[in-house]
Amino acid sequence: MNLLNNAVIETPYPENEPILDYAPGTEARRKLKEALKEMAGKRVEIPLVIGGERITTGDMGQVVMPHDHNHVLAEYHKASEREARLAIEAALEARKTWQSMRWEERCAIFLKAAELLARKYRYLINAGSMLSTSKNAFQAEIDAACELIDFLRFNVHFAERIYREQPRSAPGIWNYLQHRPLEGFVLAVTPFNFTAIAGNLPSAPAIMGNTVVWKPASSCVYTPHLFMQILEEAGLPAGVINFLPGPGRLVGDVCLKDPNLAGVHFTGSTAVFQQMWRTIGEHIATYKSYPRIVGETGGKDFVVVHQDADVDQVVTALVRGAFEYQGQKCSAVSRAYIPQSLWKHIRSGLERELTSLPVGPPQDFRNFVNAVIDRQAFTSITGFIDQARQDSTSEIIIGGGSNDRTGYFIEPTVIVTKDPQSRTMVEEIFGPVLTIYVYEDDAYLETLEICDKTSRYALTGAVFSRSRAAISLALAKLEQAAGNFYINDKPTGAVVGQQPFGGGRASGTNDKAGFYTNLLRWVSPRTVKETFLPPTTPGYPFLEQE
Repeated sequence: MNLLNNAVIETPYPENEPILDYAPGTEARRKLKEALKEMAGKRVEIPLVIGGERITTGDMGQVVMPHDHNHVLAEYHKASEREARLAIEAALEARKTWQSMRWEERCAIFLKAAELLARKYRYLINAGSMLSTSKNAFQAEIDAACELIDFLRFNVHFAERIYREQPRSAPGIWNYLQHRPLEGFVLAVTPFNFTAIAGNLPSAPAIMGNTVVWKPASSCVYTPHLFMQILEEAGLPAGVINFLPGPGRLVGDVCLKDPNLAGVHFTGSTAVFQQMWRTIGEHIATYKSYPRIVGETGGKDFVVVHQDADVDQVVTALVRGAFEYQGQKCSAVSRAYIPQSLWKHIRSGLERELTSLPVGPPQDFRNFVNAVIDRQAFTSITGFIDQARQDSTSEIIIGGGSNDRTGYFIEPTVIVTKDPQSRTMVEEIFGPVLTIYVYEDDAYLETLEICDKTSRYALTGAVFSRSRAAISLALAKLEQAAGNFYINDKPTGAVVGQQPFGGGRASGTNDKAGFYTNLLRWVSPRTVKETFLPPTTPGYPFLEQE
């Protein structure tokens, strides 16, 4: 039974969660190190969560440290087709009560989860991110803690904004919009590289009253499992979000072919997303409604440097933008266009910074670069580097080394190419590899056109210049080349509520995570018109005789 709530509710105005710096001697650093020690010292078992019940299948996978792949942090149970069907049933059953709950009561659950993350679980979820996905303390803090907290708080605020905005009403009429949850369930498929994204993809539709089947990446199960526990502690009812680690081909196939599929919230590879879209298209006549398809996929992100740019700013942006979290960000810089007149100075700066950049496990807080996620990634990335060695138009000028004996470590690598269409300038690598094309200073316009046409992706990009004319030209020529465009800044680190994130072309549907436009995808509006004094005769004045 719904209790009346005779109040027009306003959600707390969100502020971005302050970032802890974990400097030596701080209490935060001490607590994080304690959490790391505690987590590394035990092995946990991760079940499925379906309808609030812990489900074990006996088909096990392992969570290992990428920087120490012999160290098993957890074992997780894998879902099969049977569990996928059970999760769909649980989501559909929970939908009956979840969508009828008042919106502010739903929102209160996610606001509480944000507080639990910020206070009780901050160091645990950061430690989990560091150990299970090999992030350093700062990268874990801005992702697993701050960005996920921001998603929860801002999405609640955006929900209020959507519900609040209403159409006009003429005299004697009352018009309003009901933003209904979608009819069915939402499938959330999440990536390994951001705990924040893994948490946002199932929770954003749930905030709007939808129920969800959540399939996390097999290479990132640990922190999503912890977040699932946090949601339950915050009061999330059973079945609203159902947690299903396991093979995507099994879980996804069952969900995508179910007639109750109402939407897909996806972050991952372009190829997988296109295959999912193809499957949905093949079954389009079987669904109760047209599924909403929201996806953020790959990137081949760029930095274009004008001849009047500040060298130190460019070097810093390239180092941070290309090599933080080992380049495993869909927004990471992987190609740069440098004018000939600045190349000598930029190369010197890159050599100075990158050759002294510490590489190693994240438990040693001095390490800027850690391990790539798994052997498959290691093999793929080193394959690109090996091919560049054989390419007569390319030269590896920094790094290029790798070692997988203990962990999946790859040195920050810089390639210079004479061919702006070389493989490492065109294809997504998703690792610590930056390719640079040096252009003649007077070919700035031509270089912008090359940049625009080089990649099928259009996620992030940046221009560096002191000249407003050069910046304006880049904004115009690269208008469709990036959904997030940065002026004199690296093209990574979008902040929820400040830089809504997403791109076009092969990079996704550009529905902008971290903004109200994403939440609009998870509702189906119904217009209601109430007439207070309806007409009682069918005739109109124009019909009357002169």
